Amino acid sequence: MNYGVDILSLVCSLASAFLLFFLFALLREMSRIRRRCADFAEDRRARESVRAPMRVQQGRPAKRNKPSWAAAIAIGAYAASLPQSLALGTASTTENPHAMQERISKLESEVSELKATVKQLQQALAKSSGSLQSETVVDDKATVESQNASQGENRKTLDLLRDTTLSVGVDTYYSYNFNHPVGRVNLLRAYDVLSNEFSLNQASVIFEHAPDLNVGRRWGARLDLQFGQATDTLQGNPLNEPRPQIYRNVFQAYGSYIVPLGKGLNVDFGKWGSSLGIEGNYTKDQINYSRSYWFDFLPFYHMGLRASFPLSDRFAVNYWIVNGTNQVEATNGFKDQLFGFTAKPAKSITWTSNYYLGQEHPDRVVSTSPTNPIPVQPGLIFLPIRPAPDGRTHIVDSYATWKATSKLTVALEGDYVIERLWQNAAPGRSSAPSHVDGGAAYLQYQLTPKVAIGTRAEYLSDRGGLFSGISQVLKENTVTFDYKLDDGFLMRYEWRRDFSNQPSFLTDVQGVLSKDQNTATVGLTWWWGGKEGSW
Repeated sequence: MNYGVDILSLVCSLASAFLLFFLFALLREMSRIRRRCADFAEDRRARESVRAPMRVQQGRPAKRNKPSWAAAIAIGAYAASLPQSLALGTASTTENPHAMQERISKLESEVSELKATVKQLQQALAKSSGSLQSETVVDDKATVESQNASQGENRKTLDLLRDTTLSVGVDTYYSYNFNHPVGRVNLLRAYDVLSNEFSLNQASVIFEHAPDLNVGRRWGARLDLQFGQATDTLQGNPLNEPRPQIYRNVFQAYGSYIVPLGKGLNVDFGKWGSSLGIEGNYTKDQINYSRSYWFDFLPFYHMGLRASFPLSDRFAVNYWIVNGTNQVEATNGFKDQLFGFTAKPAKSITWTSNYYLGQEHPDRVVSTSPTNPIPVQPGLIFLPIRPAPDGRTHIVDSYATWKATSKLTVALEGDYVIERLWQNAAPGRSSAPSHVDGGAAYLQYQLTPKVAIGTRAEYLSDRGGLFSGISQVLKENTVTFDYKLDDGFLMRYEWRRDFSNQPSFLTDVQGVLSKDQNTATVGLTWWWGGKEGSW
């Protein structure tokens, strides 16, 4: 019988050791579960602090899932009772087998209940974690969708800014005329018109959204705004613009489209600078600071449609149909046209040739005494000219640029212009032509990356006074020294001599003209922005 008691005591000891081991493992599992609960609670509080303002704005209260701690309290109660039971079991090894069997059964029942409680706790924790994760996924999805929408709007703005260039230019000068002219005016100059004065030639702002077939965009647009004294020279005259003040600060404003025909038919519509003559508006792109007679004489701008169609990589044909020369609002019903081409016979040579047909005589005048009872915009009340002159203007213009070496550039221009007041002669109507012909030669040599020297020689025969008002032969020689202080900052020193076979230039005596004038000019030009190359 003593052997039976010993065996029973051994079994109880092993059962007690097993229960202690199980209790230790259970306590470790509870500690780990508590840590997980604390982590989930902390993570949920952080997310609630982020989402709470959004829910307040949306008018819905924030939700909170409070985990039940009943299971944990039950486990703690059972755990507290186990040591006492185990102590009783170990102390009663001398009890009879029936009492020991009851105690074992009780312990097994308690263990079963504890397992059931642990299982319920795990299920509750799993449910709470799933709900939190589901809510987190929903909130994360909404956040991602909101961020994607915001990024989409930002992308549109960035794409617009990426494909649109903004460029700014400032052009100033000081010129000194050695004739000391009355009123300090340099006659027969386009831009450097003032002597012995610090002058703002022009300030320019350019917005351009050019077509780009590489990204599938066939359309584009450009707007050039201009301010300064050159604006008054360039932007119209009351003799050929009924209302020049409306468009004066808009040098260019046109839209573009590349028609999918052949290599691409380029079409522009609006107001744009004329390409008759080799020189252009922006000083930084010219060989000299001052402009030639031909730049001053040929059209500055046109309003209408122009098209360029490349037949090959080296040859393109050009066509315009416009209101007239230097006319945003037409002065007559005739539409001027241009036919021309641009060729590249060699990689270093570019040749442009144009024929322009126009009718520049107005068929109406602005009325100084309004007679129309219907209110209209100022300057839109006209009186007809009857009969109106119908003489044609013909311009033949050709110029070429040769990049002889990496440092040497040579350019030539030749022009012939003929105009009649009346197309056919009749009593009191003269069809006698006025002729202007001549040309210019240019040479520029780049001494260093910062230093260059350029020169221009020009000849203009004005038979009939179409350009200068009297029949004469005008000539000029210009030498320009360039010093590029930095990218976007150019300083120019220029000496120019104008001379004629007729007295044409102002002197310091009122009413007395000279056959020549000499000027020295310092020009300072700044430019910056996204547009590269020539403007």
